[in-house]
Amino acid sequence: MADTSFSSTPGAAAPEPQALVAPGAAAHYVVLSLAAGAAAEEAARAFFGNAAGLARSVARRAPEAGLSLVVGIGAKAWGRLFGQPRPAGLHEFKALQGDKHQAPSTPGDILLHVRAASVDLCFELVRLAMEGLGDAVRPVDEVHGFRYFDERAMIGFVDGVENPAGREAWDATLIGDEDPDFAGGSYVIVQKYLHDMAAWKQLSTEEQERVIGRTKADNVELADDVKPSNSHVALNVVEDEEGNELAILRGNLPFANASRGEYGTYFIGYAKDPAVTELMLTNMFIGRPPGNYDRLLDFSTAVTGGLFFVPSAALLEALADGNPLADASPAAADPAPGVLTAGDALRIGSLKGQPQMLGPQATAPLDPVG
Repeated sequence: MADTSFSSTPGAAAPEPQALVAPGAAAHYVVLSLAAGAAAEEAARAFFGNAAGLARSVARRAPEAGLSLVVGIGAKAWGRLFGQPRPAGLHEFKALQGDKHQAPSTPGDILLHVRAASVDLCFELVRLAMEGLGDAVRPVDEVHGFRYFDERAMIGFVDGVENPAGREAWDATLIGDEDPDFAGGSYVIVQKYLHDMAAWKQLSTEEQERVIGRTKADNVELADDVKPSNSHVALNVVEDEEGNELAILRGNLPFANASRGEYGTYFIGYAKDPAVTELMLTNMFIGRPPGNYDRLLDFSTAVTGGLFFVPSAALLEALADGNPLADASPAAADPAPGVLTAGDALRIGSLKGQPQMLGPQATAPLDPVG
């Protein structure tokens, strides 16, 4: 049985993580802001302590549905609720401004990622969570995702093909000895994308395949001498300085409202270092090299963007009583949000001539290669 007790002792067994790796044909993605006042803060901390128990209570109604809940905490909320110490990579999502497309940074203090085999379980858990939080929070965004045929996005291509599995999934997502106080935790970046389906459908299947970098019907990656350098697949491959490919765990699902002509993808990527996901997004929006942006963005517009820390299951419960790692040092001010431009990306540094984007509180540079 996994260790569910909280411990920050180096070398101790890593605490059990939240349900980062979980199936689900349906998902609710809920972003909330924390209301002003001490009562709201107390209610938020109490919710963190009760979240796992609430999920277990709902899951017992239909054990076969695989209901799961992941709770994330934004940078401003962490500073307000828990002060120091804070997770090394936790900062606000940094907006990206490319030559043609931008990735906005939008508000968010709490993230709820709920998955299950059926939408009723997702709804019930979110309903009870919102009842428990009450006036302590304000809604920012809520998206209901669903599995579309054989895990296809609204644009008709299979999504999440390169997701790590098994041990590799945990290796890619869980914080370890690099930040031992927060071992067993993770970071998650979320973005809501809206698709211009009319423009997308004007492309031939062959041209769509060049935009994505895979065949549409049988989901085979195009050969390197055929796949364009600005294809979605090409720009999402990043490596460390030893040439090892770096992975994130995606929990994307499509969403739609056909009567309003709204079709989209909710991107959600877990990683033990948010710089990995940030680098992928930098490649997409600013380009690799700058200007060679992801052509999929000509048909998909990012309308939200947020970054959250996902505590281990044990730490999330312990946060009900405040930061168990707190000391007498004052909380550091959260870095001001900013916008990364192509020029900024080049100044940050690179390997093999590729731009690098790092969160301002990262403990060590992540060298991008590609």
